Amino acid sequence: MSARAERIVVVGAGLAALSAAERLRERGFAGDIVIIGEETHGPYNRTPLSKGLLTGQVSTRELPLRSYTPLNVQWKLGNKVTGLDIARRVLRTEKAADIGFDGLIIATGVRARHLPGAPTDAPHVWTLRTLEDARAIDRAMTKARRIAVVGGGFLGCEIASTARERGIAVTLIDRSPTVLHRSLGAPIGAAIGEMHRAAGVRLHLGVGVSGWTETRRGARLTLDDNEKVDADLVVIGVGTDPNTEWLQDSELDITDGVLCDATGHALARDGARVEGIVAAGDVARWPNQRFDGIPRRVEHWINAVEMGQAAADSLLAGPAASPFCPTPRFWSHQHGARIQASGQPALGTSMTLLDGSFQDRRFIAGFTGPGDTGPILVGIVAVNMPRSLLRWHESIGHPASDLSLHPRQVTALQD
Repeated sequence: MSARAERIVVVGAGLAALSAAERLRERGFAGDIVIIGEETHGPYNRTPLSKGLLTGQVSTRELPLRSYTPLNVQWKLGNKVTGLDIARRVLRTEKAADIGFDGLIIATGVRARHLPGAPTDAPHVWTLRTLEDARAIDRAMTKARRIAVVGGGFLGCEIASTARERGIAVTLIDRSPTVLHRSLGAPIGAAIGEMHRAAGVRLHLGVGVSGWTETRRGARLTLDDNEKVDADLVVIGVGTDPNTEWLQDSELDITDGVLCDATGHALARDGARVEGIVAAGDVARWPNQRFDGIPRRVEHWINAVEMGQAAADSLLAGPAASPFCPTPRFWSHQHGARIQASGQPALGTSMTLLDGSFQDRRFIAGFTGPGDTGPILVGIVAVNMPRSLLRWHESIGHPASDLSLHPRQVTALQD
């Protein structure tokens, strides 16, 4: 595509969509931009939903995202897209006539995954993804004395930390042997778990929920080991699913998100590149060539910003688009600790403690994984050591042999 007068439609009205629209205008695109969102809200910051908003440190007035450049876009909010006709270049929606496009950016994000067997309409059981979810959980927390959090990933750990900050008794349940096991591995997960225990969180690890019973005050959870957990409020944080149902009848490959090539262009089920259609943010699955050629989704704030920009660039560049090869970064605050990561630690097969100690809850660790010519540094995790993280960030993707990672410091990581 070019910057001449055409119509680009962005499906999804979150951070990646806003970032893409800003980049289109930056690049001189003068045509129509239409942004369609299922929520009635414009783009807002989701990161405080599990932290600052629930502790009162952030108000809802601070959540809306502001554009730094004039957008001049048509907003179609509270309107769900139900289908895509690639041949006709048309989108079907619930509340409006079919919408035609010359270029399409898919940025529909993800939704919270519900735990099989859990009540779907109980007033004491919630997932957290939207502003409405956060408001409901906030109201429930004002009355709750006991909270059960199902899921030991970043969202579950942040909810547990927030609830303890509000003086609520917390039980956290996860099938993995440590919290954050899938993201950061067992050694760091164990260290973070001890931090939660020290803050008063009761951990049930290595077990799942096998039964649910609604009670007068809330819910009773039966665990795989037959232990019972009573809670006034249950928050489920067991992952997400990409919002791709509306693409079911299109020819796009929507296996675990919208499959893209390295430039972010959508791929058909037969593997062919679909010109004029790109994807960005949590819904996109693409190969980050900084690490390898395996397509993956990345669900982080900074990736949504950068991939929104890259998607706009790729759409305008067409066949001449460049691969999107970022170094992902993400962070979390739990019980006063600052947890930061760079790269993709989950790809690591071994971990090296670079500085500090797990016992002091102040450390930085490097993760190495296979590269084309030998092990490479695939990720860095820092707890309460932000300056050290910055020093190592530029080394992501470099050969491990160049980084003085001493064998005596290395811990093999197990799946």
